[in-house]
Amino acid sequence: MFSSLMMNTWIAASIVAVIAGVTGFFAVLRGQSFAAHAIPNGAFAGAAGAGLLGLNVIWGLAVFALAGALGIGALGRRARQDVVTALVLVLMLGTGALFLSLSTEYAEVTYSLLFGEVFGVSPNVLVPIAVLGAVSVAAIAVIYRPLLLASALPEVADARGVSTRQMDLCFLIVMALATTMTVPVVGALLVFALMIGPAAAARSFTRRPGYAIAVATGIALVTVWAGIALSYRTNWPLGFYVGVIAAGFFLLGQAWTAVRRHGVRGRTPAAPVPADTC
Repeated sequence: MFSSLMMNTWIAASIVAVIAGVTGFFAVLRGQSFAAHAIPNGAFAGAAGAGLLGLNVIWGLAVFALAGALGIGALGRRARQDVVTALVLVLMLGTGALFLSLSTEYAEVTYSLLFGEVFGVSPNVLVPIAVLGAVSVAAIAVIYRPLLLASALPEVADARGVSTRQMDLCFLIVMALATTMTVPVVGALLVFALMIGPAAAARSFTRRPGYAIAVATGIALVTVWAGIALSYRTNWPLGFYVGVIAAGFFLLGQAWTAVRRHGVRGRTPAAPVPADTC
């Protein structure tokens, strides 16, 4: 499990978990879970096109993920963002279907792009993943305060001169970068689970943004590490374990919230102490 051949797997999965935890927190806070689902599922078309042309799939993913993010950001202000997101997703999926129909490796390419190939991570893929991960984390760190304000209190952000439109576009671009590095490892269909599950669970455990990001990152790391170990031992798909463990953490967070809320409601206020009378 910890042989030299598996080291790329552990490193790539750890990088993916960190960026998924950080990005997922803001996706949940901003109510952009649908975009976190649409961008990676549509970006697989770019990887399919790059594979058809004999290019590195990372760059194909990057081009289509950025194009999808820019499309959602540009059109989202003129129409309902969920409608725009759905249309962008449909357009990219249709393009991906065309690329896959022209490919001679249909089944293999489809499986690897949709479900990931975490046990087949090569050094050539590991370096771009690390670079894009570092860029994504650095971008979040640079815009952290205005992004947090625009996400939690958009009206206050506008009043203070923070452009919510620019923050929306910047975050979508960061999400596109995160998608580019995540899809080859866990697959387009599982990026959503790794981004949203840990982040949603973290918000149940704490409301403080810094702590929530740290908890989300920790849960994402535990999810992928446990998933790799279980998949290695049982030979079951990694995606199954990632989805189940992420959902389990989310349900645990919901249970914790319910118990805490019940405890607060069950407390009886202390009786007032009467004032001394003379």
